[in-house]
Amino acid sequence: MGKDKKLYILWVTDNLISSEKMVLLYAINSKINNLWDEVHVIIWGASAKLAAENKVIQDEIEIALHHGVKVTACKGCVEQLGVKDKLQWLGVEVKSVGEELTKVLQEGYTVLTI
Repeated sequence: MGKDKKLYILWVTDNLISSEKMVLLYAINSKINNLWDEVHVIIWGASAKLAAENKVIQDEIEIALHHGVKVTACKGCVEQLGVKDKLQWLGVEVKSVGEELTKVLQEGYTVLTI
């Protein structure tokens, strides 16, 4: 694959089924099956609270990280929701993501929003 085969999944839903069976399942399987060179999951909004509170989702995040999925959470969101420490404990990188997302969109990378 070319070096620009990057997938970004903007995860904004707190729907458990969609989060587990689409966002994380696709991210993990994309890495396992080498469908993309890089897979990035961006936790933003309601998904931050779900990730911090749901053991099933936490286990899936751990599996995703193990397989090389890059998982980042919106700093402002996690601070406002009071879940920053929990997500960092899970291994999620917490940072400002607005500029990065804008750059990804402007450069034409593939972005799924769920």
